[in-house]
Amino acid sequence: MLKWLITTVLALVLFSGLSRVLSRFGFGRLPGDFTVHLRGRAWPMPLGSTLLLSAIAAVIAHLI
Repeated sequence: MLKWLITTVLALVLFSGLSRVLSRFGFGRLPGDFTVHLRGRAWPMPLGSTLLLSAIAAVIAHLI
């Protein structure tokens, strides 16, 4: 279970760094992605996109 937690955290970090590039391809607007507006700031929570990217990474890792 610790491996999945680490994978999810790394995917969130990767997604937040690449969010502008990936938004051109539709990531960040999938079902399960939402934005929290708090104190004048928008905090994106890309849960659906993170799960999709984690699944893609797992498939690639399995093939390698």
